[in-house]
Amino acid sequence: MKLGLNLSFAVKRWMEPERLAEICGKTLRTEHIQFSWDLIDPWWPEEARKRIAARFRQAFTEHGVSIDCTFGGNAAYAFPHLLAPDKDQREIALEYFKRAADLTLELGSSVMGSPAGTYSVSDAKDSGRKEALYQEMIEALFRLADYGKSAGLTQIQIEATPLFSEEPHDIEGSLRLMKSLEDSAIPVRLLLDWGHALFKPLLGKEADMGLWMRACGPYIGAIHLQQTDGLWDEHWDFTHQKGMLTAEYIKKTTHESGLDDVYQYLEIVPRYEEFSENVLNGMIRTMEYLRS
Repeated sequence: MKLGLNLSFAVKRWMEPERLAEICGKTLRTEHIQFSWDLIDPWWPEEARKRIAARFRQAFTEHGVSIDCTFGGNAAYAFPHLLAPDKDQREIALEYFKRAADLTLELGSSVMGSPAGTYSVSDAKDSGRKEALYQEMIEALFRLADYGKSAGLTQIQIEATPLFSEEPHDIEGSLRLMKSLEDSAIPVRLLLDWGHALFKPLLGKEADMGLWMRACGPYIGAIHLQQTDGLWDEHWDFTHQKGMLTAEYIKKTTHESGLDDVYQYLEIVPRYEEFSENVLNGMIRTMEYLRS
């Protein structure tokens, strides 16, 4: 199993490039990270964004840490993006993702990922409207892949989420999306999340990561790793006492599914109110546990 680190734990805390790179490389002893757009907003003015991205890129390089890919964080996740009810919102979302592709390249990576979007409640319950928006989303992702190829991107990853109002949210929908995008200019792959795949209130008997891995294996580009209770999308670290996952189970499930070579990025989202010392201590203990 290949272990990496998503930078969601650092949001609102370790925002200086040099300090964050030191924590990742020296304190947490990781060599592979997934950069969060919560640290650099793709919408920031281009020239300023490039300068800030260059600082992060240099800092991580100096600490021997590779920025493998970038991923939308909490801020980006709040928006409806490619499934928004308003046409202008959907076009803005495509432009936003193009800027995220630019940011990804500025950071020295060529792979970007994000959830694709969210239907409104009324659209999610209207089968005709839902299908029309879905097809428009597919078209937009083809356009994004075209842009990504011309800019230098090599892969786009779409995350399966634990909400009925989002695409994809189950195995069937994930396979449908991946097959719909097989002819895109660059590969579009699936990003799985342990907490999402084990979300029993939505998935029922399908809340089984082994089932997800076996069904979607050829399309999986990366995996998010978190501690969860199967009842909410908790994103706990592995010091939490109510979690259902063990390192042994994660390793066994991954190996049996033939996905040992796929990077799993630890994605911890602490409460903003939590003391930073506690967050860092939990991250240290979690990385040590998973590495062991």
